[in-house]
Amino acid sequence: MRTAVVSDVHGNAVALEAVLADLDREPVDQVVALGDMAQGGPQPAEVVDRVAALGWPVVLGNADAFLLDPDAGAEEASERQLEARAWSVERLGPERLDAIRSYTPTVEADLGGGQTLLAFHASPGSYDDFLFPATPEGVFRALLGDARASVLAGGHIHLQFLRRVGDAIFVNPGSVGLSYDHEQAEEEFRADPWAAYAVIETDGAGGLEVAFRRVPFDVDALVAAVRESGMPYAGEVAARWRAR
Repeated sequence: MRTAVVSDVHGNAVALEAVLADLDREPVDQVVALGDMAQGGPQPAEVVDRVAALGWPVVLGNADAFLLDPDAGAEEASERQLEARAWSVERLGPERLDAIRSYTPTVEADLGGGQTLLAFHASPGSYDDFLFPATPEGVFRALLGDARASVLAGGHIHLQFLRRVGDAIFVNPGSVGLSYDHEQAEEEFRADPWAAYAVIETDGAGGLEVAFRRVPFDVDALVAAVRESGMPYAGEVAARWRAR
């Protein structure tokens, strides 16, 4: 059985379509989305509509919660973030916001062969936590709490990695809509021209494989969408994707 795990689309429908084309070439049995679907990019409505039409179960991420309530996050929002939110909320409208409101804190899925998936945005207890590859073991396990599944899947930090947690494995599939090098200087920030996600495959005999995928997408089409969208700070957002 093959299960795709996607996360952090951030209103980038161009990247999402690249992932869907990749899944057409190598089909899966199910897809689980780890949240942060709409906020931040030029195509929030298109992403919410596409995901709803596909029928994917979706976890509520911190950026999703921010659309529903500007005070939902652990940190106070900046004026710039509030401007971007207001634009997204207007584009989404009440029905799509209701769709986002239906996203759940966690999603459980059967991986086949007696193996299970527990999906969340950052940790099972909070969409604001940070789980990095170098997070100390005690902290890492404490943030996961008593979660039990063959595979624990979380996004939030836009970084693909795998880590063992007792008998389980933790998988971060990376970001569909905004992958980037975490080590680059802030003033030199450039987003990657690919969509990242993961595929979990079981063989029915106890075997399990995790494959990390990077799929290129049409950056020119995304930049055009940004410039045509009317979103706040469109020039700066488009510059993230300037060819390197």
